[in-house]
Formats: sequence, C-alpha cells, structure tokens
Amino acid sequence: MKRFSFFCCLFILLLTGVARAASEGNTDEEASWKANFRRIGLELSSTNVSHADKYQDSTISQLSADGQAVVKGVFDFALEYTRADTSGAFGITAEYGKTRLEPYNEPSETNETADKILIYSSFAHKAFDFYSASFGPMANVEYQTEFTRNGDSPRTRVYRGKTGLTIFDGAVVKGLYLAAVGEYDVTYSDHVSKLAAEAGWAIEYKPEDNLTFSTDGYYRRYLSYSQYVPEDLRYDLSVNARMDASLNGSMSLGPFLSYRRAHSRSADVAGSNFTIGVAFTYKNVFNLN
Repeated sequence: MKRFSFFCCLFILLLTGVARAASEGNTDEEASWKANFRRIGLELSSTNVSHADKYQDSTISQLSADGQAVVKGVFDFALEYTRADTSGAFGITAEYGKTRLEPYNEPSETNETADKILIYSSFAHKAFDFYSASFGPMANVEYQTEFTRNGDSPRTRVYRGKTGLTIFDGAVVKGLYLAAVGEYDVTYSDHVSKLAAEAGWAIEYKPEDNLTFSTDGYYRRYLSYSQYVPEDLRYDLSVNARMDASLNGSMSLGPFLSYRRAHSRSADVAGSNFTIGVAFTYKNVFNLN
C-alpha cells in the first residue's frame, strides 16, 4: 500500500505540474491539451474444478483439470498536447497480473505474470508532412519500476532516455521510430550505464466506426555496458496486438495477444512469454481547452 500510495502521489504531482505549465502557456500560440485514457483494461479468466479426485481416470479432461484464476489489469493514461509543429505527452502506464493455480492434491501456487510501472514524457517535432502523418525528431525520458519485486530479485529501477526520428500522428501510423537509447540501471547494487538501439511502433486501423485493430511494441538491442551484470539483457522484444469491438462510446471487448522475448547476458538461450485472451477495455479522450 505504501508503494501504491507513492505511485498515486507521483501521478497527482505530474498532473499538477502539467496543468500549471498549460495555464502559463503563451496565449498567442496556445497549446491544445487532451486527457487521453488510452487504455484501462481488465483481463481475467477462472477455472473452478470440483471433485477432481473422483475423476483422475476420466477421459473428460475438464473434470480432472487443475483449477486456476488469471487476472491482469492495465492502466495507460497520458496528458497530450499539440502546439504548432510540436506534439508531446506526459503519462503513466501500469500493468499487474497474477495467476493462481490449484493443482489436485497439491498446495496452491501464485505467480506474477506482469508487473510494470512506466512514467514518461515524450516530445516530437514535425519537420515535414509524410503522407497523412508527420516526420521529425523525437525525444523521450522514462522511469521504469514495478509494484513488487520478483521473488528474491530486487525491484526494477531504470532511468531511460531516447532520441531519434519518428513518424507520428498519422491516420494509421500513430508512431514509428528509430532511436538511440541511454539507460542508467540502479536495480542491482552494481549500477550499470547502457547504450542501445531501439525501433518501435504504434499502428491503429479502423475498418468500421465500432471496430479497431491495433498493434504496438518495440525491439531494443543493447550495444554496450559499463560493467558486467549477468541479469542484463542482450536484447528485448515486446509485441502486442488487439481487436476492440465497441460496446458503447467508451467500452469495448475483444481478443488480444502479447509476446515478450528477451535474452540475458548469462543465459545460453532466450526466454519468451506468449499470452492470448479476451479483455474488457475503457478508452476516452477529454479536451482540456
């Protein structure tokens, strides 16, 4: 609860600072501000098996299966602004997921399946139009952490900066970039400075007013480290894809999939995680001026 309270306080301070900056803006060239609830989602499933001990030899697998519950929440909010040829956002993305497994005749187990908090600011300047989108330089500043640590490992704490070129604010291409990345990782007692190259995307297609297909993700390849830490990654790939069918103006329902693949410096092979499911999602945008 202390960590969650700190997260909420930091979020409120961020909103306060941005609101103050907006109120002090140049009235001759006033910025357009929006509160964008990009995604508030709940992904869940539950399997409850009764009297599994009586059906261990049954040919019906549903009667002898292990009970399990899978819950994941996603919160993605940003204050966005546009001003002349500049676009930017101040936001927070948070996700947390757990799986509770109840095997027959064995103790129940609980595993974290997702845990991430990302606080960021992003800026992009339009140098010229690129079809229906804009093209120009970009810069991001991020702080990544998590709600709880994973087992005996320390809690993730990474400061990250990016700069590069991007295509943004298009009808379909919401973001497509190539950037140089600098990280200062204070997760472990041996702090590490890292350099990496990263490519990322955010694409959205609406064939109908009530139907949206979207995908986003990144590929980050680390190029150098200030020192050797076995848990550091050589590369990191994250891919998400969703279909959202609108239930009303803000709520939607649809399938999703996510894929994460990463290779640490000490491991012989890469690790991966593939998830597919159905999610309830809330999205809305409010004009602030």
